[in-house]
Amino acid sequence: MPQPAVERMTPFAGRPAVVGVVPHQHPLVVLTAASWARAAGARLHLAYVDPTRYVVEEHPDGTVQHAPVDPDTADDRWRTTEDALRAELGAVLQDADVPWDLHYLAGRPDRALTHLARAVDAAVLVVGTRTHGAGAHLRELVEGSVAAHLTHHQHRPVLVVPLDVVDWAEGGGPWRR
Repeated sequence: MPQPAVERMTPFAGRPAVVGVVPHQHPLVVLTAASWARAAGARLHLAYVDPTRYVVEEHPDGTVQHAPVDPDTADDRWRTTEDALRAELGAVLQDADVPWDLHYLAGRPDRALTHLARAVDAAVLVVGTRTHGAGAHLRELVEGSVAAHLTHHQHRPVLVVPLDVVDWAEGGGPWRR
C-alpha cells in the first residue's frame, strides 16, 4: 500500500473530490463538498456504496460491475435506489454550479471510495459523520467509521463533515449520552 509522502500529495486545484453519499443524507455533506469543488475548480464524484451487493469487476474509470449478495434478491432493485438518489442529489445541487457524477458502487464503503478516488485521481474524500441514534455508538465501536477507515487505509486527505455535534460543556462528553 502506498504510504503518505510529500511527493504523493495531490494538488487540490482542478482535481475532483469523491463524496460518500447515502439516501436521505443531510444535505450539508454534499453542499460542503460542492463549496470545496467550486473553490478548487473541480468536479464532484458522488458515490453511494451498496452493502447488499458485491463487486464482480472493478473498471479503470472507477465504475464497478456488481451483483446482489443474496442471490434471491431481484437484480434490478438497485436501479430504483440509484434513480431516487440521483433525483435527491440533483435537487440538493441544483444551485451549486459544480459539475457532478453519481457512481453506484458495491461492497465495503472505505474500499469502494478508495478505488474510485484512485481511478479519478481525486484530491480529497468527503464523508459525513454518522448521526447518533439508538445503537450508533456500539455500531461505530464494533464496525468503526468510514472516515476512520479512510484515514488509515489510503493517502488522500479526508474531509469529515460533522452532522451530530456533542456539546461537551453541557453533556460532559460522548460517554454520557
